[in-house]
Amino acid sequence: MKRDDLTGLALGGNKTRKLAFILHDAIAKGCDTVITAGASQSNHCRQTAAAAAQLQLECHLVLGGQAPDTPNGNLLLDTLFEPKIHWAGQHRKGEDIPKITKALAAQGKKPYVIPYGGSSELGAYSFVNALEELETQIETNTLSHLIFASSSGGTHAGLMLGKALLNKQYELIGINIDKGETDAVPFDQFIINLANKTSQFINANITFSHDDLILNSDYVGEGYGVVGEPEKEAIALMAKHEGILLDPVYTGRAMAGLIDMIRSGKLTQQDKVLFWHTGGAPSLFAYADKFKH
Repeated sequence: MKRDDLTGLALGGNKTRKLAFILHDAIAKGCDTVITAGASQSNHCRQTAAAAAQLQLECHLVLGGQAPDTPNGNLLLDTLFEPKIHWAGQHRKGEDIPKITKALAAQGKKPYVIPYGGSSELGAYSFVNALEELETQIETNTLSHLIFASSSGGTHAGLMLGKALLNKQYELIGINIDKGETDAVPFDQFIINLANKTSQFINANITFSHDDLILNSDYVGEGYGVVGEPEKEAIALMAKHEGILLDPVYTGRAMAGLIDMIRSGKLTQQDKVLFWHTGGAPSLFAYADKFKH
């Protein structure tokens, strides 16, 4: 298991990798304000707010839903970092960002827009870097599968490009978390487009097509953030037997998929599987009612 839940920034998560590159770019461009979007329990927004606090950047979060009476989970942590929170109702993927950015610019700010999930070329490149890091930690030539939660596309695109650059032969399987689409582009096409843009960004001369993508959508259940029995079982098993916390939205669903692939015989004892833990445990507290025994 690759433990990005232990990256350290505000209780960890894979977005820390993306933000290291993205916020460096923001500062290099002279920006004084960052703005991004996500669901009310967004791990990306929590880590963005924390990183902005460290770097003394003004931070604006555009969150889906309505303000609760009592914040919990990631949202509670958000409030501690004191970003400006804009509640956007059904618009959790940044649909309201352009008008907010325009208003900030009119106030004399220099805003830097971070895409939903940090899934830009820079964000994706951070996972090329992450695979290079993995090479220093384990013998990846013996891996048969690398499995992870795929949601906003940047992690998936970066891992695809990194795998190609390193000429690795294992199957890279993204477990789809969300039924929705990104900017009205089908999610599989969005990942391919971002992988190709990132390849061009670093002059890699590698082109991807649908033949290069494995996006398993068998486990989306009733949709994003809707916790079912498979997620609850996966979270309970990992906690009880490994002392490792998964989250209800991303890693719980991805691990549920991995468990099902074992039970169905798609993965066997002969396979060597790496699970990439992308973090998210703070959101467990927001789903406490789902774990009553």
